Amino acid sequence: MKDWSERLESSSETLHKQAVRVPLPDVAAEQSFHENMARIAAAGDRKSELLDDPDVPLTDVYEDELAEMRRSFEHRLEQVAGENYYDVATAYLDGERDDWVGALAAYYLECYYRLQERYTVDEQIFFLVILRYPDCFTVNLSFLTGDFGPDAVRYESTKHVDADLGEQEQQQLYADCQRSQHEAANYLREQTDCIREAVPDPETTPFEQRRYGGFVHVTGRDGATFKEILEPLSPDPDRFDDEPSTPSLVAEGPEAERAKREFFTDVSVEL
Repeated sequence: MKDWSERLESSSETLHKQAVRVPLPDVAAEQSFHENMARIAAAGDRKSELLDDPDVPLTDVYEDELAEMRRSFEHRLEQVAGENYYDVATAYLDGERDDWVGALAAYYLECYYRLQERYTVDEQIFFLVILRYPDCFTVNLSFLTGDFGPDAVRYESTKHVDADLGEQEQQQLYADCQRSQHEAANYLREQTDCIREAVPDPETTPFEQRRYGGFVHVTGRDGATFKEILEPLSPDPDRFDDEPSTPSLVAEGPEAERAKREFFTDVSVEL
């Protein structure tokens, strides 16, 4: 897979500002979607616990999160395209196939590789929007550049501070970083329920109460300062006028554009 990273520059235009749309034809499909979102919420809970643990370096918190995302993408790729998902995605990008399986494999695999760069590129922002509609859901994963607005929670890592400090200054820096991480942990702990509320259990929630839901999750780093947003996001009921029969790639939608305007300044989309 070494050559895949070389394809990112040429493939990014193919996948630019797009989302995955997946049908929800029955309660079984809804239940699977609900369980996947419950796992995302549980990962958020775990992150908040690790952030609040003074014995866990922030770098370890993010490595843990990245490992969970890798597992999620690998699972989804195998679900969509089987064990040979790399070949399927490559064939789609090379024009050798033009079907939804190839399109989704290419989308997910590019996102997977972009995640590998996430912790080495300071200015890159990870932007995830998941929205529930009556007969489908959409997943929009983008990588942005720009500035966070005031709604983001900010916290710092001593590992990323590039400064020659005395002992007293180091102690103060450590205390400040721990305090900011504690505040971020509280924020995440309060906000992970918005994921569960967006996609409630179809077995216990009437259909009228689960027709629409969504959330936006954003993380980024600027030097030693990490920034994060996890907020509810309301779907546009007029976004789709057809009933999907198979998964597909669609335009990212007005909700993602609205979230970018609300939470960022001077933002641009890398993927």
